Amino acid sequence: MVMENRRVLAIMPHPDDCEILCAGTLLRLKALGFEIHIATMTPGDKGSAVLDRTAIAEVRRAEAQRAAETLEAASYSCLEFSDLEITFDNDSRRRVAALLRRIDAGILFTTAPVDYMADHEITSRLVRDACFNAAVPNYATDGGERPTSHIPTLYYADAVGGHDLFGEPARIQCLVDISAQMERKTAALACHDSQRAWLRQQHGIDEYLDAMRRWGAQRGEQMGVAYAEGFCQHLGHPHPTENLLAKLLGARSVKSGEDYATSAQ
Repeated sequence: MVMENRRVLAIMPHPDDCEILCAGTLLRLKALGFEIHIATMTPGDKGSAVLDRTAIAEVRRAEAQRAAETLEAASYSCLEFSDLEITFDNDSRRRVAALLRRIDAGILFTTAPVDYMADHEITSRLVRDACFNAAVPNYATDGGERPTSHIPTLYYADAVGGHDLFGEPARIQCLVDISAQMERKTAALACHDSQRAWLRQQHGIDEYLDAMRRWGAQRGEQMGVAYAEGFCQHLGHPHPTENLLAKLLGARSVKSGEDYATSAQ
């Protein structure tokens, strides 16, 4: 299959979300000749019990850049929102739309509409909103960016840990085999040293990489492979409805009810 626009953009709330949620799929698209771009809404400025906001933000931006380089991304950028303070307002809408205009990607990835924390859910809503707004000529963004050439194909990644805010298995529509990409996905996530320390301090979790791999293995089991990543495509008007992950990567569609067969507990 030939696509005219071969740019892909993953917009995630925090440094490390991309590596956890969709890095394997990005690597597969990269191998097909797509240009990969990664952006975070925040620099992870509250992700430390030791460093102040300025210091930890500097550390985590650098880690995100190293992770993007590990994935051979064409760019990494941060929109400089603050952790736990992402809001759905007109300023935020313009900032996200401006990023979409600068990259003008054919495929977008972001977080699930229903997830474990508000930063993830609001980012999801802002990206969905920007997909439409960025293509509207009379919608002004502060940098004077030109409208996008089209509305991109939008995918929501799996909810973190594979379950929603009620602890129920998350809904997905398709699974992408990332077995061959798992080692590089793990290497990219390992770039985020400070986040591992923060989770150990804040949540008592000291299995940062192993938890990601277990979750990937559970999704992989659903399609009979070692590791997989799950996605839902935004199919509302006027978004494109062709499942490009299926056509490009052989993603397996998950039938109604089947997506709840494996819990990520």
